[in-house]
Amino acid sequence: MNYRHAFHAGNHADVLKHVTVLALLDQMQRKDSPFFVLDTHGGAGRYLLHSEESRKTGEAADGVLKLMDAPRLPEAVERYLKAVQADNQPGTLLTYPGSPLLASRCLRAQDRMAVCELQQEELDTLKFLFAGDARIQVRAGDGYAGMRAFLPPKADGSKIGRGLVLIDPPYEDQQAEYPRIIEAVRDGLARWPQGLFAIWYPIKQRRTLQPFFRACQKLPVRSALIAELMIHPDDSPLRLNGSGMLLLNAPWQFDQVLAPALASLRAHLGQAGSSHRLEWLKAPE
Repeated sequence: MNYRHAFHAGNHADVLKHVTVLALLDQMQRKDSPFFVLDTHGGAGRYLLHSEESRKTGEAADGVLKLMDAPRLPEAVERYLKAVQADNQPGTLLTYPGSPLLASRCLRAQDRMAVCELQQEELDTLKFLFAGDARIQVRAGDGYAGMRAFLPPKADGSKIGRGLVLIDPPYEDQQAEYPRIIEAVRDGLARWPQGLFAIWYPIKQRRTLQPFFRACQKLPVRSALIAELMIHPDDSPLRLNGSGMLLLNAPWQFDQVLAPALASLRAHLGQAGSSHRLEWLKAPE
């Protein structure tokens, strides 16, 4: 596996993913009962925006950095920017927190989290970040196997009824990844049917995603919500034109939380021919 997220940290795909994840976790915090978070492909947890990898692509400049001085942003986007800024000194943005670090800061004393990572360097960084935090487990190895290991989640011997599974694989072989996701989610739902499964996916040419969406519609879920942000037109298979989040067992009315955020992200990050999409594949009853 050659993928390194350091080249892409803070880009438009990270913005969409992290705005969505934080909005979901904020909703979970509204109830006192504990929740569980599983990040199946955790990465390093924190990235330097002035590193050689980040400077080589400059993707953060067209992502999070474009939003820092934007006025009158929707609540979900403002909340995300505050979480990113909290990882830096006031007035600076030198580091970008990845999904595990952002999620860890949403945990309360009763909540739990597990993070899986294959690459040793990233794994070592995660272990350092969360050393001494008994709420968080870091597991070496494949994230799909981690779903079998951690679901259904428990804390102090008791099952945790609520939570989020974030699935964000590297998609080095994009078409081969989707069947693995479907198989893993089907097994995860059998173990934890009330869990919320959030799947990030890249978009080069959207029509290639239709088999994946059809397979997801057959899963035993209460609801399925798609949120997509297209930075470029859907007209070239040679670049990342956009990305999406597929939310299985999405909360009721969560589309209303994301709608203003998606429109704002398109306005600030999109180029000519950009678009966004928010659609229930399966509406909650």
